[in-house]
Amino acid sequence: MKKREMIVYVVDDDFRIREAISELLDSHGIESQLFRSVGEYMDAAKSDLPGCLILDVELPDRNGLEFQKQIAEENHPPIVFITGHGDIPSSVRAMKYGAVDFLTKPFSDDALINSVEQAMEKDRETRNVRLERAKLRERYEKLTPRERDVLPLVVGGLLNKQAAAELGISEVTLQVHRRNVLRKMGATSLADLVRTAERLSILTHSRKPDDGK
Repeated sequence: MKKREMIVYVVDDDFRIREAISELLDSHGIESQLFRSVGEYMDAAKSDLPGCLILDVELPDRNGLEFQKQIAEENHPPIVFITGHGDIPSSVRAMKYGAVDFLTKPFSDDALINSVEQAMEKDRETRNVRLERAKLRERYEKLTPRERDVLPLVVGGLLNKQAAAELGISEVTLQVHRRNVLRKMGATSLADLVRTAERLSILTHSRKPDDGK
């Protein structure tokens, strides 16, 4: 991926820091958008390019660490923290919530660029996983209601006759549904179907004991 096909968002209330980072990124062929505050950043239109967020810890409108916690469960670019007042508890907290790095000012150009590149790679991987999950979810939505009933039983390890009994259908009918599920989900084997179910967080049905038979 070309570096102009990615973007870095820089949030720092110090104009000199923002400009210095922007110039550094530009010298490496990386596009950037600059903001004075979290609020300004949140209100701005965002590109759909892979990216990262360089975020100051102490900002006039919001603490950077609190903002990180707030967006932890959202689809959001990986964060590289920069701060003039770094301490171990803050860095530990930042990393706990997924920050790529926690740099104390003044930091070297190489340190920042290295962190940005790590963040970009992390964002690309996350996007790929999200895209794959969306495709699998689209396939799952094409299953019939009965096929959706069959899926968790099959990946849960039940034998055909057990799954059929669970659903009150014949074993032959169960086998037909099972083949349809494999085909529609694009799975080449049961193991492949199990991995797909895991990616979709589909709850599996625990295998029943055979009562010694």
